[in-house]
Amino acid sequence: MTKLKLGPIADDKPVKIAVELPAALHRDLTEYGRLLAEGGAAIEPAKLVVPMLERFIVTDRGFAKARRATKE
Repeated sequence: MTKLKLGPIADDKPVKIAVELPAALHRDLTEYGRLLAEGGAAIEPAKLVVPMLERFIVTDRGFAKARRATKE
C-alpha cells in the first residue's frame, strides 16, 4: 500500500466549490484519488480539496507558531 498523507475521506454531504485548477494539478488530484481508493471507486478531485487543505493547515508549523503568537 502506498503511504499517502490523507487517510480515508468521510462521505459527507456534498459541497459545491468553484475554482479553476491548472490541468496538471487536476490530473494529479485525479491520480491521487485513484491511489487513495486502493482499487475501489476513485475519489473525485473535488472531494480531496478540503481534506488536503485541512491537512496542510494542521501540519504547517509556521502557521501554528504565528497563530499562537497572535493569541498571546
